Amino acid sequence: MTTIAAGVLDVHVSGPSEGPPVLLLHGFPQGADSWDAVLPALHDAGYRTIAPDQRGYSPGARPTGRAAYRLPELTSDALAVIADRAGGRAHIVGHDWGAAVAWRLAARYPDAVRSLTAVSVPPTAAFARSLVTSRQVLASWYMGAFQIPWLPERLLRPDDRGYSPRLSAALRRTGQTRERARRDAARLADPAALTAALGWYRGILASGARDADPAVTVPTLFVWSDGDTALTRQSTELAHRYVTGPYSYAELHGVSHWVPEEAPEQFAELLLAHLAAYPG
Repeated sequence: MTTIAAGVLDVHVSGPSEGPPVLLLHGFPQGADSWDAVLPALHDAGYRTIAPDQRGYSPGARPTGRAAYRLPELTSDALAVIADRAGGRAHIVGHDWGAAVAWRLAARYPDAVRSLTAVSVPPTAAFARSLVTSRQVLASWYMGAFQIPWLPERLLRPDDRGYSPRLSAALRRTGQTRERARRDAARLADPAALTAALGWYRGILASGARDADPAVTVPTLFVWSDGDTALTRQSTELAHRYVTGPYSYAELHGVSHWVPEEAPEQFAELLLAHLAAYPG
């Protein structure tokens, strides 16, 4: 566990105890176990992995109010984990919302970052620009729907099976398997957990325009998959504009949004090559 301002995060550490640390940041509506299929390759290569259940997903760190889920607060949590478990510096890997945190971390706190690997989600500025220049706004309709008070909670409440059938069905439509969709929907069966997870989206409106990030200067790998229904190609094509350090882009074909679980071998190969090229 790691203590943060909002409470205590559950942090899962594994692999060689003296290996270079790799911080793995999950997205919505997942947890640290979403990285499980990637861990063996990292451990075999000598890396120590640090995977927290992030704010809202850890029962001991579940504050209320949308302001508690702004990017500055989420990034502060990641910094606390790096300080507590990685000696103040680590390779950063993030998927979905975890990628948004990873981009912010690399842009604002490069001294804490050996390298950045972002999966699926581009820098915040690239995403925002794509909303007005492409069909991204249509793909992101759910982000607006999640802003409505109490209604998403009502629609996504669990049934007597212990998970929300609506959320499970939505995840399956984006490429999740039935088993994983039900697992992730069950994770949010607790009303407090569901509201907290939605808080990551609601926190967007609590952030101001002054939250724009500087360019990322650390070595960066951005991975996107062409089967992603939530993030459009244009948002990925804009990403390089916000990186001034070494930058590489990799596209996985025929893979959905859920890259770390759907294509762990392909992703691990890309990740390990990036980590080896930039050991930090």
